[in-house]
Amino acid sequence: MRQSGRYAALLALAVGLVPGFLAPNLARAESDPRLTGLWTLVSYEVEVRSDGSKMPVMGERPTGHAYFTPEDRVFFVLTGEGRRPAESEGERAALMGTLVSYSGTFRTEGDRWTAKLDVAWDPKWVGTEQTRMFTLEGDRLRVLTPWRVMPNWADKGETRSIVTFVRGKD
Repeated sequence: MRQSGRYAALLALAVGLVPGFLAPNLARAESDPRLTGLWTLVSYEVEVRSDGSKMPVMGERPTGHAYFTPEDRVFFVLTGEGRRPAESEGERAALMGTLVSYSGTFRTEGDRWTAKLDVAWDPKWVGTEQTRMFTLEGDRLRVLTPWRVMPNWADKGETRSIVTFVRGKD
């Protein structure tokens, strides 16, 4: 490499790195460190907007986890109570109604996080941003979705999920 080419490469590298050193928060929004780690699902209720009713759509004892990484990626796998291995196409299709699973990068703003999904159990969610409100009380995380039509129970119209987790053990 010629001398001038070497200097040009070093200058380009330096110019690219300087903004990160001078203003590291501009490159990546800070997430709420209290979310970091494993969370175990305790309950999953859905509230129906039209009549205010609440129902445990994933059963009384759903299973699942949420995991927030320090690098601002979130993973959710939530399953309904009593799932059994499927023996037919119809049974496999029915299992989709007791599953919520997705992953993406996330950012927090106050008591909200927004996840930009790059994978999801329902392909309609891929590429979307999903915003959730949350409260933290000790080792308990309560999550509230905005009102929307959820693919798993679209027949109920607009609903919101009320999902509760406890801090898990990594």
